[in-house]
Amino acid sequence: MAYSTEALRSIAFVGHAGAGKTSLVQALLRAAGMNGEARSPEDPLERKYGHTLSASVHHADHRDCRIYLLDTPGYPDFIGHAIATLPAADTAAVVIDAERGIEMMTLRMMELAHARGMCRLVIINKIDQPGVDLAGLMRQVQEVFGRECLPINLPAASGREVHDCFFSPDGDADFSTVADAHRALMDQVVEVDPAFMETYLEQGDIAPEVLHSPFEQALREGHLIPVCFVSARGGAGLPELLDVMVRLMPNPAEGNPPLLYRQDAEDGRKRTPLRSQPDASRHVIAHAFKIAVDPYVGRLATFRIHQGTLRRDGTLYIGDSRKPFRVAHLYTPQGREQAETQQGVPGDICAVSRVEEIYSDAILHDALEDASIHLEPVPLPQPIYGLSIEPRKRGDEQRLWDVLQKLCAEDPCLRVERMMSIGETVLSGLGEMHLRCVLDRMTEVYKIEVETHPPKIAYRETVAGEGDGHHRHKKQTGGAGQFGEVFLRVEALPRGAGFEFVDAVKGGVIPRQFLPAVEKGVLQAMESGPVAGYPMQDVRVTVYDGKSHPVDSKEVAFVVAARKAFRDAVQKARPLLMEPQVQIDVTVPDENMGDVTADLSSRRGQISGMRKGHDTASIVSGLIPLSELNGYQSRLHSLTGGRGSYTVSFSHYEAVPAATQQKMASQRREIQDE
Repeated sequence: MAYSTEALRSIAFVGHAGAGKTSLVQALLRAAGMNGEARSPEDPLERKYGHTLSASVHHADHRDCRIYLLDTPGYPDFIGHAIATLPAADTAAVVIDAERGIEMMTLRMMELAHARGMCRLVIINKIDQPGVDLAGLMRQVQEVFGRECLPINLPAASGREVHDCFFSPDGDADFSTVADAHRALMDQVVEVDPAFMETYLEQGDIAPEVLHSPFEQALREGHLIPVCFVSARGGAGLPELLDVMVRLMPNPAEGNPPLLYRQDAEDGRKRTPLRSQPDASRHVIAHAFKIAVDPYVGRLATFRIHQGTLRRDGTLYIGDSRKPFRVAHLYTPQGREQAETQQGVPGDICAVSRVEEIYSDAILHDALEDASIHLEPVPLPQPIYGLSIEPRKRGDEQRLWDVLQKLCAEDPCLRVERMMSIGETVLSGLGEMHLRCVLDRMTEVYKIEVETHPPKIAYRETVAGEGDGHHRHKKQTGGAGQFGEVFLRVEALPRGAGFEFVDAVKGGVIPRQFLPAVEKGVLQAMESGPVAGYPMQDVRVTVYDGKSHPVDSKEVAFVVAARKAFRDAVQKARPLLMEPQVQIDVTVPDENMGDVTADLSSRRGQISGMRKGHDTASIVSGLIPLSELNGYQSRLHSLTGGRGSYTVSFSHYEAVPAATQQKMASQRREIQDE
């Protein structure tokens, strides 16, 4: 059955691991009469690790509408899959475990959804568990996320039932009253519209059915965050949650539009904000948010259509590529299965297979004039755990590299790089479990055995000051020679700023066609810094002078000149080695608090706060160098009798102590001497 854009909803289920997102999605599918086991056959690795490892897309048909349900991982090591899914949804449904309350990933996903301008919905799951304090949890939600979090339904009969509070002003509840909740919702909704506010003050109430427009406005502005109560296992609240999604959550024309921009063809740093139109008659604009690579089926790209109508056998372009591909098959995802469909309209989530050129975050379009359109990138955590990896069987080097490229295409937070300075291939991810899962997938899916070496820290290099560099590349080989001369300046940028290339050349001393070659040479030099051979970042390079030859100047000459001029400048700009600092949250029994904080301090940790956790536990938060966490799990186990746990997430890079920099520089020189 084909649905119009107005009849579509897309909901991303996000939150902490164990909150019950996957079981809730499956329960909603069953409640809607769909296939509740759509994720089967279960991924054996997910069964092994007990966690959802990647995002999956399902759909449920309810009340003449189609709801796309995006199930995402909640374990911190796999957060990249969850974050990458956000642009495909209009609403972020933040799922909270009624027993455990608000946890680290709950906070993080709520903040990310707010930063993207998404409408938000809080779902409190497992409400029928014995002893849960739902009234206390509702107060905690409002204290942490704001008074705009209001229950749109309330549990009754000890969590075995749920009563609507928006469309119905009467009913019983386990805490508060339906009447009070109804009044609070009405007060909050009419505040965004002066006309409705005036009517409300005069009449004392307004029929909820006529408040759809201000309700959607309140959602878009973050003025209202509805809270729903549900039990995925017991079934309480499932029909009511489906009704809330269809009747009250935004369709693609009502939610905040995606953050698109058009890049200037002449100056790539100039961007013009662009608003897509959820109009089926316009050019197609779609965004690929998930890539899956199957060893037998090939690459499957899942994307959200933001504008236009995409039909089977139509053609699409990928990003700025000028080569179109034909949509031979168009699919609607249902978990691990794909159903063929004839077309997709704005708001639909579709998939195409066997198009190897599609990459994660690509914009798909059907008009060459839209090649400069991009989606504002979602800030992904940086991979900070690394493993040196090599094939167990000699001769499998190329096959290993091909497999690693496929795995990186699927996972937005997985990186592989060849560290020329140490002659190793390094695979980097978000944590030990992340990399362990990747290694298991290589063995079980791709049947390739590898050897790994102890984890390596993803150090980076930068400069602390400013320096000028110069190099003239001149080569004569009998015929046409090579000539290029470059003067440039290197200076530090703020932490996390990345790289900036500035063209300050006057009078055409370096012809414009050779400036991309200069930038290419600089980027090549940045792959291996002067201190310990790690990639460089947070630098601005300004090219201000040079020379060329009308016959001998070539691209390769300016690449070489720029590379050597950059290295010359960096040596004068006080190069620095930087290490990743991570935000750490340690859950610890109250009686072990002192021992744990003292141990963190001894590891160069900076304690930033403490807060009450579940039951008799507390959560210690702070910053700590990643290098200091080697063996920390065993130490924490010892200090807390096995009752402590911790999570980390990347924060920023900071300079290593001077003694550490000298030691690592000496080690590199020894390797080079050998």
